[in-house]
Amino acid sequence: MAAMNDEIDLQRLWGLLVDHRWLIVGTTLVALLLGLAYGFLATPVYKADGLLQVEEKQGGMPGFDELNELFSQESSADAEIQLIRSRMVLGQVIDQLKMDINVRPDRMPLLGRFTAPDPVGPFVPVPLFAGYRDSDTFLTVKAFDVSEDLEGEDFTLVNNDGQPALYLDDELIATGPASQPLKSQDGRVSLVLNEWQQGDEVILLTKQARAEAVNNLRNRLSLSEQGKGTGIISISITGTNKERIRKILDAINQTYLLQNIKRMSAEAENSLDFLDDQLPKIKDKLNSAEQKLNDYRLKSESVDISMETQSVLERLVAIEGKLNELKIKESEVAARFTKEHPAYRTLIEQRASLENEKQDLNKQIKALPETQQEVLRLMRDVEVNQEIYVGLLNKVQELRIMKASTVGSVRIIDDALVQPEPIKPKKLLLAVLAAMLGAMGSVGYVLLNAALKKGVESPEQLEEQGISVYAAIPLSEQQQTVDRLAALKRRRKKDKHTPLELLALTDPADLAIEALRSLRTSLHFAMMEASNKVLMISGPSPGGGKSFVSANLAAVLAQVGQRVVLIDTDMRKGHLHRYFGNSNEKGLSDFLSGQQEIQSVLQHSSIDNLDFISRGQIPPNPSELLMHPRFSQLMQALSQDYDLVLVDTPPILAVTDAAIVGQQAGTSLIIARYGVNSAKEVDVTLTRFAQNNVEVKGAILNCLERRTSTEYGYYSYEYRSDS
Repeated sequence: MAAMNDEIDLQRLWGLLVDHRWLIVGTTLVALLLGLAYGFLATPVYKADGLLQVEEKQGGMPGFDELNELFSQESSADAEIQLIRSRMVLGQVIDQLKMDINVRPDRMPLLGRFTAPDPVGPFVPVPLFAGYRDSDTFLTVKAFDVSEDLEGEDFTLVNNDGQPALYLDDELIATGPASQPLKSQDGRVSLVLNEWQQGDEVILLTKQARAEAVNNLRNRLSLSEQGKGTGIISISITGTNKERIRKILDAINQTYLLQNIKRMSAEAENSLDFLDDQLPKIKDKLNSAEQKLNDYRLKSESVDISMETQSVLERLVAIEGKLNELKIKESEVAARFTKEHPAYRTLIEQRASLENEKQDLNKQIKALPETQQEVLRLMRDVEVNQEIYVGLLNKVQELRIMKASTVGSVRIIDDALVQPEPIKPKKLLLAVLAAMLGAMGSVGYVLLNAALKKGVESPEQLEEQGISVYAAIPLSEQQQTVDRLAALKRRRKKDKHTPLELLALTDPADLAIEALRSLRTSLHFAMMEASNKVLMISGPSPGGGKSFVSANLAAVLAQVGQRVVLIDTDMRKGHLHRYFGNSNEKGLSDFLSGQQEIQSVLQHSSIDNLDFISRGQIPPNPSELLMHPRFSQLMQALSQDYDLVLVDTPPILAVTDAAIVGQQAGTSLIIARYGVNSAKEVDVTLTRFAQNNVEVKGAILNCLERRTSTEYGYYSYEYRSDS
């Protein structure tokens, strides 16, 4: 990997995407297909909508301007929207349509549709609420009541010898004729059926909590004012059944309209109650005033008043009548507004003005003779009470007419209408979004994986660790194919000893073998100053390709006439014997444990000048066996008979075997796999060998891939003889 810096290398990021283009394209196509499949298989969701208008509240009859003005009140659209969403309105809709009763067949979520009875014909009505119907079953529920602790529980309704039977968790709750209510003995469950015709299918019944049903309906409901201050409210609801959502929306509109009319009618009713309470009191006052006036006239022998006094009386009576009217209005306005409201403040100002005028008239009355004052006072009481009484009678009649003709301040402009096309899933948009998510996810995976994996990607990174790179071996696509086929055969036969093809023999022109030939030349000069003929191949971790390099390097060296012996010292998981088709019954572990001699474990390969010693039987103490003097004796004996002793070891970071073998090796090389082993792993590997006094001569970068994201690459040239 290139050296990290604070700048973003856009060229490298683009290269990463190009290198993994097939992963990105494949993931995008899969996501696109999944999005299309969901779009065509998902249940379509429809939308029903309508329009309401909230008008300024008016009385029902023209001509009663005063009362109309009293009861008129401009209603906020936001307040009406909250009223529609209230439990008062939605709860009535749920009760009316029995939306809190869920009736459905007991089937598996996806596979159940394939085992379901045939649907009924297009002209057969299907229950929209609290019922179910198919070709075998038809039932509707009139009432289903359960105790609060059983709300949300699934009850099962089955056919029991021609009668419905209700169960809860395999416990029989009630059974009996379909025409009679089914009630539990403890009274906690009661079921009343309207129609019942059931085959062998099991039906599930659930009584939903009313609050939960209201919340579910509220979540599906959408309301908004069309424009600012217009009073036009758009109302819509979504669902999978067209007719069902249309019925629900119509029920909401009608319920809201009726409660609005009842509310306005209730205002007139409250005023009537107040006036009916005041009429007897005013009647008593009127009778009392008339009696007092008659008594005084008899006592004073019919005292008359002058024209001027009569004028003062009329003015005073008029003021008293207005004050009483304001008193009635104030009691009604006080029930609706606070004293700071403009309507309330206007009444107070009018009353204060009339009180001032009344005081002025009282001053004029005090200037009259005493007899005139008394007659004037008594006549004022009679006429005022009479005017008030007549006025109240008139208002009572007006209110009764208004109550009977109330039309409400809300009207339905557009009834519920279901849009013909489903609002979701939107197939095209869903497919595009799925493809985008697939592409973004795969790109994110590639970039995140590249950020987390700090594998070596160039020889320069190894050289920065202070180690020479003797060869960069390209990744062999043919060897990858061979390895995959061998792994498939091994899984099928469950045999860990399935032979592996040796690339140096099957495809000697492969670039990986050409790189090993270059390594062969480099080793010739590197080992000229070595203390012995032993060459150790090791590495940081498993999966680096040590066995592949060791086996093919041994073959390449033997092909030029060098006598080579290859030893597999990985007595835990070594598999070099699979490259040569040799037996693993006798090997290094058997020799080191004293069970076999050198000639017994030394095997000849099909390649001239190449012999092989397998790992042998898996011992319980591999490291202890390598520390035995017999291993040192083996290295010395083989060095006398062969030009090169090539030793393949386990990874140094996993076990200590490589450090023990390195004590006997004159030349040691480590293998780092491209993109897998990090520079930190290589550094720890060198440190581990140095702690054991093993000098690592150099490194091999294995499985080098041609990538757009890296600056280092390799080139292949074909050089063939003319035919």
